[in-house]
Amino acid sequence: MTFVGRILVFVIMICALVFLGISTVVFTTATNWKEATAKEQKKVQDLQTKNRDATAAIDAAKKDLAAAKSTHEAAKKELDNRIAALETDTTRLNGELTQSRTALEVAQQNAKTALDEATARKQETDVLREQKSAVEKQANEYKIRQTELNDQIRILTRERDVAKKNNEDLRERVAKFSQLLRKNGLSDDISLVKGIESPPTVHGKVLRVDAQNRTLEISIGSDDGLVPGHQLHLFRKKPSAQYLVEVTIIKTDPDQAVARVIGKTVNGIKIQEGDDVSSTLRSQL
Repeated sequence: MTFVGRILVFVIMICALVFLGISTVVFTTATNWKEATAKEQKKVQDLQTKNRDATAAIDAAKKDLAAAKSTHEAAKKELDNRIAALETDTTRLNGELTQSRTALEVAQQNAKTALDEATARKQETDVLREQKSAVEKQANEYKIRQTELNDQIRILTRERDVAKKNNEDLRERVAKFSQLLRKNGLSDDISLVKGIESPPTVHGKVLRVDAQNRTLEISIGSDDGLVPGHQLHLFRKKPSAQYLVEVTIIKTDPDQAVARVIGKTVNGIKIQEGDDVSSTLRSQL
């Protein structure tokens, strides 16, 4: 029996007890038993009517309850279906989440690998840039050296041409001097001539110095009595008197000569344009 049925039975029992009470009061207090009986019968009929109505209401309630139960079962089934669908979706989403996490971990690992590779490439690029800078610097030095060598080649070419001309002139002069010496009954053997190893008393200035600080041009030459092989002293007067090194004449022109440094300068001092050169140091320093 359902809860609603129990309530209806309880209501019927209460109504019966009320009717019994009323009947008892009526029979004990009324003087007109027939009229009272009629009234009580009418009440009984009313109660029966109410009972039938209540029974009909109970039946209707049972039907409604059955319909509600059916509706509830349908709703429950629908909810169960939805719960099953949601569980399926949850399982699928969990699987997708797991895949996404795995993909994310792989992506993070790939990103870390790419970052490490980028860092390594950057370091390699920095090294290459340094190497490039060093190569460019070396190339610039080579260009400067090439320019200096080209200048030296031009100087040496000019010196060669001058030396060739001087050699031809000297040959001609030597031939004339030899002819003149023999004509006057003298020997033309140069080894018999004394004093040529000593240079005349001369004083000049340094005009130019090469990049290696080994070869220099001076302002005195063959017109001053210099010949290749003469050795001169190189010094500097300012800011204080200072001896530098000895040089030997390797080529002469009428008004200038080319000299080469003998050994090393004192304390490694660089020769400069304007330094003094002389065949004697007396009264110079």
